[in-house]
Amino acid sequence: MHTELCIDASRDRSPRITSVGGLAGRQTGPDTVHLIGTAATPLGGDTIVVRISVAAGARLEVRSVAASLAMPGALNRHSSAQWYFEVGEGASLVFDPEPMVVVSDASHSVVNTVVVHEDSALWLRERTQIGRFEEASGSWSSSMRCDVGGSPLLRHRVELGEGSVAHDMLSAPLSMSSTLQYPDSRPSEVDLSDGSMRLALAGGGSLSTSVGRRLVPAGSGG
Repeated sequence: MHTELCIDASRDRSPRITSVGGLAGRQTGPDTVHLIGTAATPLGGDTIVVRISVAAGARLEVRSVAASLAMPGALNRHSSAQWYFEVGEGASLVFDPEPMVVVSDASHSVVNTVVVHEDSALWLRERTQIGRFEEASGSWSSSMRCDVGGSPLLRHRVELGEGSVAHDMLSAPLSMSSTLQYPDSRPSEVDLSDGSMRLALAGGGSLSTSVGRRLVPAGSGG
């Protein structure tokens, strides 16, 4: 299955939502859209393309009603998603969906492309768990490319699960939470007690990550 979803937010109207395939959006507030699954996706072989655009001066929050499950297909175990985010001049975007759970024997990859204006605001969180209860054989990768005002802010890639560089059956992390925030002037910080860190970016934002065996409940952003 191929899924495409577009969400366009403007200051002078409600968000415009168009979709085809297994993912849709529903407006749940003046500036809020929740992602809703309309079919079992992603299955192995599925592709997903999502474009989220926030025009100058507009505000948008994108969340989801439930976690997503990446599952193997009958002939293919790998699925993929491409997410495109564009935040215009003086605009604000909060993107905070429920986690992606990659079930046993499934493989899922994500490519995030983000374009932000110098005076816009972004809070973008990605959370992933390898396996349901007592499962550990899935694999996941994600890359992030973010530019601010035409200049590079972040180039980042991470892998989890079977086949990744850091994977082993005894102690490798199986979950990750990552938040890209712009602007953010706080210094870098590392917390060895829970494996979390915040990296200050040269362009004025930050990337916060934490890894572990299982995801822990997280507060909402804004």
